[in-house]
Amino acid sequence: MSVALLTVAGVALDALLGEPQRRHPLVAFGNMASNLERRLNAGGRGWRSHGVSAWFLAVVPLTLVALVLSWLPYIGWLVDVLALYCAVGLRSLGEHVLPVANALRQGDLEEARRRVGYLVSRETRELDEPAVARAATESVLENGSDAVFAALFWFVVAGAPGVVLYRLSNTLDAMWGYRNERFERFGWCAARIDDVLNYVPARLVALTYALLGKTRLALACWRKQGPLWDSPNAGPVMAAGAGALGVELGGPAVYHGELHERPRLGEGPMADADAIERGWGLVQRGVWLWLLVICLGAYINA
Repeated sequence: MSVALLTVAGVALDALLGEPQRRHPLVAFGNMASNLERRLNAGGRGWRSHGVSAWFLAVVPLTLVALVLSWLPYIGWLVDVLALYCAVGLRSLGEHVLPVANALRQGDLEEARRRVGYLVSRETRELDEPAVARAATESVLENGSDAVFAALFWFVVAGAPGVVLYRLSNTLDAMWGYRNERFERFGWCAARIDDVLNYVPARLVALTYALLGKTRLALACWRKQGPLWDSPNAGPVMAAGAGALGVELGGPAVYHGELHERPRLGEGPMADADAIERGWGLVQRGVWLWLLVICLGAYINA
């Protein structure tokens, strides 16, 4: 079965079923990774070598299992589809960001703060309406890249083992990739591998956002503002996305009790509920564009 058909099937399954509500494989993986970290990084004393060992123990065996299962006759294609379905979080992303926009439209700031707290790691208790909208818009742009487009990219490149390798690596980065006393050394490997795996997808996503929005502004923001962000991949994605939407993102935010002076991204008015919804629409249109390109590529190479 062609990669294009398998990709469409995986995305369609996500659209129909959404995120598994029970026994999600990533939840089980997260629990296993937490136990592994407690053993190899007890008290935050693990070194980089411990982090490297933990990454290999967590990711490589499951990637090899996905590789072997994808080779099985008759059911290998089903393994591919299910792997992509479990890795792509398109419908789940919409289910998380749209309630924030709805709460803002209804003037329910407390509910908006509570909802956006599910999406971001910054403190949300004292955010005003523009700050909540800014956080949600940034989240939909960045998570669209990490949870949707990068998964599609690695599935097209390497099938089930590719998307499993990427999604598990990205999950470990989200769990261990912090620059604090506990994870500065132990999480270094997870963070660097995630940076490498996201390098090409992030720039394709930035280009996608630019093509589907205010193209000239998005490209200018990507070029000038992207390099200023502390993440080499989130910077291009969010700068291009902010420019494509014609809004201002970034700026100061409180993480774990510390104020971070982040650069401004984009250009235009402050984000609002409309910006959140337009950001979600940008991600959706981007997925349609990617599926079209994947299918056209398969047709040309047939």
